[in-house]
Amino acid sequence: MFRIIFVLDIFNRTVVHAQGGNRSEYKPIHFSSHICNTSDAIKIVDAVKPAEVYIADLNLLQKIGKREKNFDIIQAVSEKAKVMLDPGITSVSETEDIMEIVRSVVLGTETASLDTIKQVSSLYPKRVNVSIDKKHGKILTNDPSMPDDPFKIVELLNDYDLDDIIILDLDRVGTSSGVDSQFLSKIASISDHNVLLGGGVRNVEDIEVLEEIGIKGALVATALHNGSIPLQMVQQ
Repeated sequence: MFRIIFVLDIFNRTVVHAQGGNRSEYKPIHFSSHICNTSDAIKIVDAVKPAEVYIADLNLLQKIGKREKNFDIIQAVSEKAKVMLDPGITSVSETEDIMEIVRSVVLGTETASLDTIKQVSSLYPKRVNVSIDKKHGKILTNDPSMPDDPFKIVELLNDYDLDDIIILDLDRVGTSSGVDSQFLSKIASISDHNVLLGGGVRNVEDIEVLEEIGIKGALVATALHNGSIPLQMVQQ
């Protein structure tokens, strides 16, 4: 069954509309949403009733403010839906308190090294999702040992005991620009893990294309907020 995972980008305790990866320009979601009149994460989840939620903690990803700033909100959401959280992990020690409040953690190439991914996935088998983060066509990473070819990264990750792999194209996030089916088809064919897509999903037709080429799920926000994908597709 194809998974549509509801995305909450949280900054300073507010859900914002992520668009094109320009985080400083993100606005509270209620200004652009057709499905909610609030930017309060808990109220949005109560209204939408999603089965699965992907949360990006933008404070942690950008190292702004205290580490605990959004934690009580994330914990409350995790009591209402299955949550995978990207908290900008850079080291193994940062995962301990996070694993107590969510089902699974996302380690993105933007912040986590291959060594950290290996260690965390061995500590928490099947509870780690790896996000291959792309911007301007390049892999976002600070790790010199991280390949610059996404296909090589996927092959390396086949050896790790992961839950899912996420292809996160930050240039496409919030843009409704469509999906690169040829690229994603190849990723799906070489990955031993389920592959999810983040960024660019426009409508139900895109979902059907992704399902046909072997992608197992999509992280979706904009297409739900603008009504291009019906809410029942994300609900429990």
